[in-house]
Amino acid sequence: MTTMTAPQAGPRGQAQRFREFRMPDVGEGLTEAEILKWYVSVGDTVTDGQVICEVETAKAAVELPIPYDGVISEIRFDEGTTVDVGTPIIVVDAGPAAGGDAPAEPPADPSAGAVAPAGDEPAANGEPKRQAVLVGYGVAPSSTTRRPRKATASSAPAAAPAVPAQGAELNGHARTAAAAVPGAAPASAPATGTAPAGERPLAKPPVRKLAKDLGIDLATVVPTGPGGVVTRDDIRAAAAPPATLPAAEQAPADAVPAGARETRIPIKGVRKATAQAMVTSAFTAPHVTEFVTLDITRSMKLVQELKEDRAFAGLRVSPLLLVAKALLVALKRHPEANAAWDEAAQEIVQKAYVNLGIAAATPRGLIVPNIKDAHDKTLPELAAALGELVSTARDGKTSPAAMQGGTVTITNVGVFGVDTGTPILNPGESAILAFGAVKLQPWVHKGKVKPRQVTTLALSFDHRLIDGELGSKVLADVAAILEQPKRLLTWA
Repeated sequence: MTTMTAPQAGPRGQAQRFREFRMPDVGEGLTEAEILKWYVSVGDTVTDGQVICEVETAKAAVELPIPYDGVISEIRFDEGTTVDVGTPIIVVDAGPAAGGDAPAEPPADPSAGAVAPAGDEPAANGEPKRQAVLVGYGVAPSSTTRRPRKATASSAPAAAPAVPAQGAELNGHARTAAAAVPGAAPASAPATGTAPAGERPLAKPPVRKLAKDLGIDLATVVPTGPGGVVTRDDIRAAAAPPATLPAAEQAPADAVPAGARETRIPIKGVRKATAQAMVTSAFTAPHVTEFVTLDITRSMKLVQELKEDRAFAGLRVSPLLLVAKALLVALKRHPEANAAWDEAAQEIVQKAYVNLGIAAATPRGLIVPNIKDAHDKTLPELAAALGELVSTARDGKTSPAAMQGGTVTITNVGVFGVDTGTPILNPGESAILAFGAVKLQPWVHKGKVKPRQVTTLALSFDHRLIDGELGSKVLADVAAILEQPKRLLTWA
């Protein structure tokens, strides 16, 4: 049972001066996250809601906001460190509590026992409540004890900041610094890439989320709202082509040592989750893969026509758009193929909606965000959703929610010049369609051999849900629509 030791010295409320911020569960049931980048340094002043770091979970990269005001007194982990959910990662000096002027010490690191963070009031059973943060909850509070307070003369002036005796080093990752003295000016040089604390852009949480989703840096937006507040219109006006990838997503700066015969790359984050998911899927769902080669010339001509259609102005139109629409129509004609296997209940769950996953290669590895309720979207709406999904994934801004709840997936291996493959199902989904390269090949057309644009489709499906007949019908329908795209009107 987790216990919390009461403060042994100091005025009432003094223990809440130094507040620990724990690694939250930013997804659903995640156990760890890697710290990609710190946006603050020891001595920086932070305010409630300010983003302090970016972390990568097994699902996505997420920015973490701090839930209170104060001065950073300690950062416990370096960039690149994987931290368990619920572990304190940063300590904030919230200032002296009312009714006392004696200096307090920050809590020790978890390895030596730490004071529970402010706001973790003990419940009736003695367990500390979870510390609410803006993106989730810490799920593994550590056992807490308070180390003895050093004797300090209350009348003695503070000649220099007090350095925490413990908590500066954890698991071999050292980051030590002096704790800020009450009333002293914080360090003037904030972390690289962040504006000074006094110049932090003003914006409401929904506006900050919109800026994050669009990849807009609030510091670059000209505010037009009352009192210099950034509005939604300001964010939309500042929307621009995707920026370059963050430093954390770029290739490692360290080159392979000359003459090295092997290089070891740690498996973590998205790559680790993908590997585990694929192994689970391959050995849980019985896979069957079917193939079909088809003449896609008419669909390629339609793509060119749609690019000139005013209804698609500003939208990216590609063959993938028609492949996605063809699969959605095929699933509408064969709804029993859009299902999931409930092992615990021993039931097949047939779904009346399609959350269409699109496999996307990113610097962090392959991810599969999905378009929610894709079956209800018109062709222009589907094009817009595809464009947003791809650009968000390339920018590394895909949220965990965007990768949950998928029903079927498309993987476009053709962009790499590959004819086709045998894709592995995403866990919990019924099928995955591989779209191969479109190539000019000799083809019998109207009784004559002519050069036509040809591609190969491969459909892998869970044989517990989809038997050979049903899988063949779905694949045949997709091929028939792409050969004669006018069927999008007659069949839909």
